[in-house]
Amino acid sequence: MPEVRRKDTRREDPVELIEIPREETAAPVEPRVTAILIGHNQAAALRRAVAALEKSKDRERLEILVIDCGGSDDSSMLDTEFPDISCLRLPHDFGLTKTLNIGARTAKAEFLFYLSPNVEVAPDTISKLADALDSDSELSAVAPLMVDEQGRSISKLYTLPTREGLSAACAGQSLPGGSIDESQESIAIEYPSIDALLVRKYFVKAINYFDERFGHRWADADLAMQIKRTQKKARLYPAIRVTVHAAPDPRAKDSLLQVDCVLGAAAYLGKYHGFMGGLTFRLGAIFGALGRFQFGKLISLLSGQKLDGTQSM
Repeated sequence: MPEVRRKDTRREDPVELIEIPREETAAPVEPRVTAILIGHNQAAALRRAVAALEKSKDRERLEILVIDCGGSDDSSMLDTEFPDISCLRLPHDFGLTKTLNIGARTAKAEFLFYLSPNVEVAPDTISKLADALDSDSELSAVAPLMVDEQGRSISKLYTLPTREGLSAACAGQSLPGGSIDESQESIAIEYPSIDALLVRKYFVKAINYFDERFGHRWADADLAMQIKRTQKKARLYPAIRVTVHAAPDPRAKDSLLQVDCVLGAAAYLGKYHGFMGGLTFRLGAIFGALGRFQFGKLISLLSGQKLDGTQSM
């Protein structure tokens, strides 16, 4: 049988290769500010605060970090409602000081904005505060004017607490404070409120973070003293405002909170006014509890039990 040759149908023309350009991915935007909100059974307040933060100018440069400090409500579900925020869930209540440090160590930005869940920012609050802090290297912290829901100023010019002031605060009284001159562009403040305070992260790191000898109370006074001792400054800007929604402290009925206040005050006095100053303050509270037959408080004062995560649950 003769051999049948099949025609080669393959094309000899060169095939033109078309290069498909790669899709370039944008580099991630580094946050300028990390807003740190610490809540304990304050889900509704946290939702309101986070919703306001989400409307912030330059939102892409704002990291929102919510720390659920051992609460039993649905605060832990916030990251499902607000997918662009970060949530940390602590197993129990570590108190404010340890939780502030957890937030600072977790934050990615160069500025830390400590914010109470009861405070609602305006869209330009954070960008204006960050610009103010950026503009003056002598500043370690800046604060907005806090107003109530009717727009009335509730910010005060507090001085660093004295022994008498600490005693009054531990008895449930307010620290004395001067009024704010709202006509000024900015005002030097000695003891800013940590309910709305923008701080340089490198300064918090430079002082080795918040002193964990404090439990829930007085770490803010310690920060204010550190700012003063390092000859840095804190200023309040009356034109930059935040709204404070009045709400009871969810820990108000915790008997340990009063003990924590006393022990924190004693730690503050011992650190800045000498060992005997702190010891006599604590002894005064011990004898007071003994004289009023407050044996539970007495035991906590003697043992040094603070609201710091070591308390019995």
